[in-house]
Amino acid sequence: MATIAPPDPASLPARHRLTVDDFHRMGEAGILGPDARAELIDGEVFDMSPIGRLHAALVARLAAAFHESLGRSHLVWTQNPLRLGPMSELQPDLALLVPRDDFYLHLEPSPADVRLVVEVADTSLAHDLAVKTPLYLAAGIPEIWVIDATTRRTHRFEAGTSSAVPGPTLILPDELLCFSLFQASLSELLPPSAGVAT
Repeated sequence: MATIAPPDPASLPARHRLTVDDFHRMGEAGILGPDARAELIDGEVFDMSPIGRLHAALVARLAAAFHESLGRSHLVWTQNPLRLGPMSELQPDLALLVPRDDFYLHLEPSPADVRLVVEVADTSLAHDLAVKTPLYLAAGIPEIWVIDATTRRTHRFEAGTSSAVPGPTLILPDELLCFSLFQASLSELLPPSAGVAT
């Protein structure tokens, strides 16, 4: 049986990666559409999953709890763009930022302004863990929570370990999530209920 040699990389079609500035220009030109939900990851555009009721409720409840617990000590940044570098711009469900009087009107937040990122995942759990979390950690964001919306389990990552992608601490729904003055369990914040669409 004949063996097929792998193609010469020089013979493959060229891939064109976008910068964040290119990505913004596409939006301004209407290429992505006014209601498009997309992220730029390492120069490639990825469609984001639609937000279901459970996802929306978890994000809203967490945002309210952060406001109640943290007051003005942190700015709660909800589903807004976060530029991680020249080739990546993500939209975390929640981020806790260093507060600014102008609410980042004149200067967009950088990873150095971020204290915590929270991703709520239903259909996107594998993508959030395997693709987005390493980007957040590589950008220097100190703590990431990836919440499985269906099980209410939280994968908690902290930067500063020796491994490239540190393993998560798994926090169960009835265990406390803690950040600064915030302490709550997901089973307390939004108890699981049968029949809620994700």
